[in-house]
Amino acid sequence: PLASWRPEVTMSELALEIQGLRKAFPKVVAVDGLDLHVRKGEVFGLLGPNGAGKTTTLEMVEGLQQPDAGEIRVMGLDWNKHGKEIRTRIGVQLQATSLFNKITPREALDLIGGYYPKRRGTDELLDLVQLQEKADAYHITLSGGQMQRLALALALVNDPELVFLDEPTTGLDPQARRSLWDVVRRMKAEGRTVVLTTHYMDEAETLCDRLAIIDHGKVIATGTPRSLIADLGLPSVMELSFESEMPDVAAFAGRLGAPVEPREGHWEIPAGDPKAMLPRLLEAAEAVGLEYQQVHIRRATLEDVFLQRTGRSLRD
Repeated sequence: PLASWRPEVTMSELALEIQGLRKAFPKVVAVDGLDLHVRKGEVFGLLGPNGAGKTTTLEMVEGLQQPDAGEIRVMGLDWNKHGKEIRTRIGVQLQATSLFNKITPREALDLIGGYYPKRRGTDELLDLVQLQEKADAYHITLSGGQMQRLALALALVNDPELVFLDEPTTGLDPQARRSLWDVVRRMKAEGRTVVLTTHYMDEAETLCDRLAIIDHGKVIATGTPRSLIADLGLPSVMELSFESEMPDVAAFAGRLGAPVEPREGHWEIPAGDPKAMLPRLLEAAEAVGLEYQQVHIRRATLEDVFLQRTGRSLRD
């Protein structure tokens, strides 16, 4: 049972508990014995390459799909016994939200809010997501960022304790993304729990208190963004970028005497001590006649964690 593996927290401190979750389709096992827990009041990220099982996991937790095996508790409640109550206490923003073209944000919030016994005021939600000026405009006239903010407002219409956001900022410009980040921060400040999936590493590092990396339907790492990066033991990464087609890496790596990872448009060299590595790098480049555009030194990121843990980039 769940109690046998629960971490060093009590049931009352957990917003979500999952043990042994499994879901198979005819040609693939999407979720394969997944375990995780989410504490109340935290922003928790589910990260993984495409096809890792993130969306399927969320759909089962949200009650949209029936798992083949495993246990799920939402706010301490079981879907099989307390489905109606759970639905009143969670909010869900899917990857795409379908509304009538000629419905307005105000009308949409009034309509969806009418399905719940408890709801937040329409004007309050419009203010929260900064849609007051578009409150009475047709949905079809909204920009991508405005549509996503409306979807967030709809997820909050029932004043939920736990909110699920599935890639809420995909396809948005940087300004629209940061506007949505502010809404997530306000949700956390209100004491809500947020579970989100994202393809953006800066988003995960900025918003998430903790996160889980999922690959092939299993959790392969969990922790705070800082702890997962620290576990790499690599404070820095050196990047060699190229203006044209990248040359063969073998001669340079052999001369450098260190691993070199080819990426899209550049090479990456893990550097425990970048001050010591830089002279070696420049010497090796000169020795093999390497023509590069620039050398860039950066700190290790969650993307580096991904590449080490999964061997794939986040969007593979």
